[in-house]
Amino acid sequence: MLIALFARDKAGALQTRKDNREAHLVYIKETGVVAQAGPLIENGEMAGSLVILDVEDMAAAETWAANDPYAKAGLFADVQLVEWKRVIG
Repeated sequence: MLIALFARDKAGALQTRKDNREAHLVYIKETGVVAQAGPLIENGEMAGSLVILDVEDMAAAETWAANDPYAKAGLFADVQLVEWKRVIG
């Protein structure tokens, strides 16, 4: 099951993102469930995340999201998990 994770950073949290970026990237690599990922950009700066998870079910996506170092650092103001269907690519 593919799940799109949309997350918006808290205002003024760019340094939190930078401080936790390496741990976030290691988490992505170690968990092996990320099909695609990248930062959302606003005014030329990272301001959120889009992550496509390939997991068994929504509960697995919720667990992945809760254990992301960005989430643990309190980076996000808002997180949405939505089932996604790949049509192109």
